[in-house]
Amino acid sequence: MDIGQDRMDENDDAAPVEMLGALFEANGWSFEYVSDDEVCAEIPGSWTTYQLRGVWRAEDRVLQLLCLPEVRVPSAKRRPAHELLALINEQLWLGHFDIWSQGGVLLYRHGLMLGDDGMLSLSVAQAAVESAISECDRFYPAFQFVLWGDKTPRAALDAALVDAAGEA
Repeated sequence: MDIGQDRMDENDDAAPVEMLGALFEANGWSFEYVSDDEVCAEIPGSWTTYQLRGVWRAEDRVLQLLCLPEVRVPSAKRRPAHELLALINEQLWLGHFDIWSQGGVLLYRHGLMLGDDGMLSLSVAQAAVESAISECDRFYPAFQFVLWGDKTPRAALDAALVDAAGEA
């Protein structure tokens, strides 16, 4: 994921929603401005296509990134899914996974506190988006193992985090 220098200089800052829009456009991802304070994109990951939303809250100077892997947690699986969330969130340095109480939608959420000027740099925008997609890709299999494979949360996490040795 790399924005061309002809589009934007690495040292340029922009309003957060506009910077995310420029990043999405430069990568050829489908996106739309939902409002002046929100942008939404479809970003391909390793396991699925993620919906990534950037929501700007000017009064707090916080940009919230929400990455949704199109996974709904059925009521019968909420308890093991929440246990898995707790195990996963213990391992994260930035952001966290959550399940919306309305509809059981799984999401990754990360808030970026910006400076007094409320501007976002290209490098921070790119790092935040890459981190969100990376964490969703990293733990997507664990959620699938719990929701559809009937594994325990610990077994699902252990299976998902096994690193393959070598190449096929």
